Amino acid sequence: MTVTAIETFTGDARPYGGGDPYADYRTADFPFTHLADLADRRLGAGVIAANDEFFAQRENLLLPGRPVFDPERFGHKGKIMDGWETRRRRGASAGHPWPAGDDHDWALIRLGTPGVVRGIVVDTAHFRGNCPQAVSVEGAAVDGFPSPEDLLGDDVKWTTLVPRTPVGGHAANGFAVTAGQRVTHLRLNQHPDGGIARLRVYGEVVPDPAWLTALGTFDVVALENGGRVLDASDLFYSPAANTIRPGRSQKMDDGWETRRRRDHGHDWITYRLVAQARIRALEIDTAYLKGNAAGWASVSVRDGEGGEEGDWREILPRTRLQPDTNHRFVLPAPAVGTHARVDIHPDGGISRLRLFGTLTDRGRGELETRRQELGG
Repeated sequence: MTVTAIETFTGDARPYGGGDPYADYRTADFPFTHLADLADRRLGAGVIAANDEFFAQRENLLLPGRPVFDPERFGHKGKIMDGWETRRRRGASAGHPWPAGDDHDWALIRLGTPGVVRGIVVDTAHFRGNCPQAVSVEGAAVDGFPSPEDLLGDDVKWTTLVPRTPVGGHAANGFAVTAGQRVTHLRLNQHPDGGIARLRVYGEVVPDPAWLTALGTFDVVALENGGRVLDASDLFYSPAANTIRPGRSQKMDDGWETRRRRDHGHDWITYRLVAQARIRALEIDTAYLKGNAAGWASVSVRDGEGGEEGDWREILPRTRLQPDTNHRFVLPAPAVGTHARVDIHPDGGISRLRLFGTLTDRGRGELETRRQELGG
């Protein structure tokens, strides 16, 4: 196993000097951020325990959006920070007032869905002189509903995903992970103490085929079930992956919207289904897209990898869409496929795509094999 810091930021950042607090924020382009955030609260992730959260609550770690900094906001315990911040550790005596070498604080995170972690971002935004000196991350696969006490027991096997590595303040610290195993929980450690604003855990969902089989008909392209976006023609305003997130969109940017076209082309998204499935019905939702919804949409499927343009089979012909409306369609006959594509004409956006179907025998077998290969 190798773990690589994509770009290294170490040490304290400059003190806040006024103006835009993000003006001197240190970050980089990480190659794994197109994958699903397995620690997304919208998928059901949570920070279930921490040994210390004196200054700022552990739950802030998984909040969506960028951390917010208000230089004038103080409370009874000190500066109020939008992140997880522990008190300063001290040594054992006046003769040795410094923390011991292995002293650290920790937080336990339940992922929103089990998966394979491909990259982690430990974001210390606005923690300039109070960030940890180093961080480490461990992962474990514990099915069911373990309590914090269960996870801290001696019988749980933790695997290092990010070894103890120096990090910088007011920076997005990114790490590529190649452990290649299924995990359900993480243990985030900061050495010896300090504050972390956000944790993002990028990877691939590994669904439970027994659960999907028991459901019978389910959304075979949903992110939480293992579907994913492969590509899109335009990502100007918002990510295409929003279209397969849980629940209905709650605001305009919680969908997919393209820039205005000034040619005679059109926009599209391609998806990988959870596995080969038999699709029977679909939904195209334009919730909160009122003056910018797509005018028309069509949906196609393909069965197998590496297909050509002609391999796409249209299951919904080009159909007029209404703004801020959930459109439902029952297919005249089931359509078998592993990939899907939605085309919108000429531009605009949709908030959600749902493809309701069942796994084929081949699809279920492939999921069972993959789950076993990744450690059950």
